[in-house]
Amino acid sequence: MQKSEASGRPAWSAYWRLMRLHRPIGILLLLWPALWALWIAADGVPNLFVLAVFVCGTVLMRSAGCVINDYADRHFDGRVQRTRDRPLATGEISPAAALRVFGVLLILAGGLVLTLNWLTVALALVAVPLAVIYPFMKRYTHLPQVWLGAAFAWAVPMAFAAQCGHVPPLAWLMLGAVVLWVLVYDTQYAMVDREDDRKIGIKSTAILFADYDRLAIGTLQLLLLLTLILIGQQAHLGGAFWLALLLASGLGIYQQWLIRTRDPAACFKAFMNNNWLGATLFLGIAAHYAQR
Repeated sequence: MQKSEASGRPAWSAYWRLMRLHRPIGILLLLWPALWALWIAADGVPNLFVLAVFVCGTVLMRSAGCVINDYADRHFDGRVQRTRDRPLATGEISPAAALRVFGVLLILAGGLVLTLNWLTVALALVAVPLAVIYPFMKRYTHLPQVWLGAAFAWAVPMAFAAQCGHVPPLAWLMLGAVVLWVLVYDTQYAMVDREDDRKIGIKSTAILFADYDRLAIGTLQLLLLLTLILIGQQAHLGGAFWLALLLASGLGIYQQWLIRTRDPAACFKAFMNNNWLGATLFLGIAAHYAQR
């Protein structure tokens, strides 16, 4: 089997790592809001074809996002401890090859979207620039996490459009909740690299909030909780959801405890914990409809 000269690993391994398929946390964090939206839009019984399209599309778009992010950061990643072994930083993959992979992933994702209704296709045209522009935002603003939040949250109106053919006000409220959630966990993530980012001139909410980072995250968590309460009320969700929301609130408190000393490893653990928060809320939503 052909080996990568830079690492001695199989050549396919570099592309697997470029798409971050060895670290599926990003796929899950992108998928949970789409599943929340599909279940609510479909009253608990989503169309199986639509569900399959969103699951596959999530994998493809998250992979594409990782590729374009690493392409944008190829001159910076080698100077950050956590990212210095990424394939573009090490030279295992050329920038041109990365762009080709990005193009293929977008074509595959676009093919999936074209199997859905035209409203979903139109909304998907917004998703592409959100994904492409995000990696460059950290050069110009301390709020790239807001842009990432919009990119991740855009699955919500797309899910409603695909499932029921329109985008109700509830979908936009859910989009707002997802933006808040992404702001929480991506700020935790940015706290891991804060010192390296300062040195190389990368901007983030973690740098913007500085010593008020825990307060800012706590405020965002509280706003997220209030928004989820409104969603539960407007969607007429029952006891299973409210129990899940209580458990999710406990996870938010646990995340605050983890980041109390701002230790990078603990901040990363807090970021990873958000997968359980997303899963808990989904199980609460699914259980509500299963009990009906």
